[in-house]
Amino acid sequence: MKMILLRRFRVLILMVFLIACSMHIMIDLLPKLESHGNSGCSCPHTPSEQPQSWGKQGWPNKHTLRILQDFSSDPGSNVSSHSLERSPVTVDRAQALGGMEQRADRKRQFIHDATRSKPTKGSRLSVLFEHPLYKKSPPPLTDEDTLFTVNTDIRFDPKAAEDEAWMGEGTVDESSPAGELKAESYPNWLRFHIGINRYELYSRHNLVINALLKDLVTQRITSVAMKSGGTQLKLIMTFQNYGQALFKPMKRTRDQETPPDFFYFSDFERHNSEIAAFHLDKILDFRRVPPIAGRLVNMTKEIRDVTRDKKLWRTFFISPANNVCFYGECTYYCSTEHALCGKPDQIEGSVAAFLPDLALAKRKTWKNPWRRSYHKRKKAEWEVDPDYCEEVKQTPPYDRGRRLLDIMDMTIFDFLMGNMDRHHYETFEKFGNETFVLHLDNGRGFGRHSHDEMSILVPLTQCCRVRKSTHLRLQLLAKEEYKLSVLMAESMERDRLTPILIQPHLDALDRRLHLTLNVLSECIEKEGYSSVVEDDLQENPETDHAHTGSRQR
Repeated sequence: MKMILLRRFRVLILMVFLIACSMHIMIDLLPKLESHGNSGCSCPHTPSEQPQSWGKQGWPNKHTLRILQDFSSDPGSNVSSHSLERSPVTVDRAQALGGMEQRADRKRQFIHDATRSKPTKGSRLSVLFEHPLYKKSPPPLTDEDTLFTVNTDIRFDPKAAEDEAWMGEGTVDESSPAGELKAESYPNWLRFHIGINRYELYSRHNLVINALLKDLVTQRITSVAMKSGGTQLKLIMTFQNYGQALFKPMKRTRDQETPPDFFYFSDFERHNSEIAAFHLDKILDFRRVPPIAGRLVNMTKEIRDVTRDKKLWRTFFISPANNVCFYGECTYYCSTEHALCGKPDQIEGSVAAFLPDLALAKRKTWKNPWRRSYHKRKKAEWEVDPDYCEEVKQTPPYDRGRRLLDIMDMTIFDFLMGNMDRHHYETFEKFGNETFVLHLDNGRGFGRHSHDEMSILVPLTQCCRVRKSTHLRLQLLAKEEYKLSVLMAESMERDRLTPILIQPHLDALDRRLHLTLNVLSECIEKEGYSSVVEDDLQENPETDHAHTGSRQR
C-alpha cells in the first residue's frame, strides 16, 4: 500500500513539473512569436507604438538613464542621481519615454525656428568653412612661432605610469622603441596646448577641438576648488586625465533679460554667454576663445563629495524646497540670498578648457584703451573725447603692427554679443606684440536682446580701421544664404545644453551685424576704402605689418 502511494506521489510531482515547464515555455516563446508575426507588416509604426522598441534591448540600465538625463536641457526635468539609482524597474515606461519625447520635441522646434529661412539642404556651417575666406593658411611656423616644442626624442614607458587614465583615446604603439608615446596619443587638453601658435589658438579644422569639447562634458571630475579673485563664483575642475577647466554655474535662465537700470558691472555672468561666445568666435574665424562646452553637473557627487576646499564645502546646504544649494566665496553675489541651487542636485554650467599654466606659458595682461570707468557717475576719457583714437594710435603697441586691428576685431565681437565688460585683455608673452589678442571672460554678453549698445562700437567709429578679411566675412555672414543667426543655431545645436540662446538673441545678432556694416560703410565714405580697410589677405604678412604701422603714424 505504501509503495502504491509513493508511486502516485512521484507521478503527481512529475506532472506538476511538466505543467510548470510548459507554462514557462509558453510565456517565453509567446512574445517572440508575436514579434515574428508583426515583422511581416509593411505598414509604418505609429508614434504610440514607439516605446515597444525598448522591449528588444530591455529597459535601460542606470548608466543609460544617466546619459539620457544629461542630454536634457530642461532644468525642471532633472532628477537627483540618488533617487534615480533607487528607483525600481517597475516605473511607468511609457510616462518616462513620453517626457523624453516632449523635451526632444521642444529642442527640434527650437532648431526649426532658428533655421526656418534655410533654403538649401545640408549643413550651412560646412558650406561656410569651405568658402575661400575660410581657407587662408597662416604663414609657415618656426620654433619661435609655436608656444611649445614637442621633443620627439623622449621615450615614455606606459607600464611605469601609475595611472594610464591621462592618456587620450589613442593607444601606445607597441612596435615603437621603448614604448614611445606619440603626440597623437597625448590627452586632448595637452594636444590643444601644443597646437597654440603666434597666429591662432587652434587651427580651423583641428579635430582635437571636437574631442576636447567631448572631454569637457564626459571626463570624470576628480577635484573641485574655488577660483580666487573675480566678482562672482567660479570653480576650477580637475578631470581624470589631469586636464582642468573653469566652471561657471548657471545664474540666469536663457529668457531672463538684464534689467535696463542695471549697470554693466553689476550684472550676473551667464553660462550660456560663455558657450555662445566660443561658437561666435569660431564662426567669425577669430579662433581666440578657448574651447567651451555646456555640462550638467551633479552638485553632490561631482562638487561637494570631491572638493578639498573646506571653504566651499561649508557653504553647501539643503533649501526649503529640498534642493541642494551652495554659494562659495567671492567679492559679490556669494551668500545664501544668491545661492546656486540644483533641481534637486543637478545644475547647468559652462566648462572652459584651461590655457597652459602660467609657469609654462606666461601671459601679459593689458588694459583695454577703451576701458569703461566702472563708476556710476564718472565717464571714461574716450566717452568725452571724439579724437581719443588719435592718442591711442601714437601709443605702443597700437602705433604699429596688428594690435589696433585686433582691438577692432574684439570690438565687433563684443558688440555682436552686447558685452560691455571688456576692461582687460591678454596675450602670450613669448610672441611679443605680434600676436593675437585672447578673447577671455565673455560671461556678460547676451544679456539684452531688445537693446543694441552702440557705445561698444565707439573704438570702430573713432578709429575707422578694420581688417579686409574681417570686413569680407561680416559681409558674407549678412547674406541670406549664410546668415549669422542660422549658423550660430546650427553650431550650438551640438552642445549638450542646447538650446544655448533663445531666438530673440539670434535675431539680435543679425541686427547688430548690419549695424556694424553700416558703421564701416560710413567710415569708408568719409575716409576712403584704402584708408579704412587694411589688406591682410596679401601673401607677405611682414609687409602688412609695416604698412599698418606707417599708416597709423
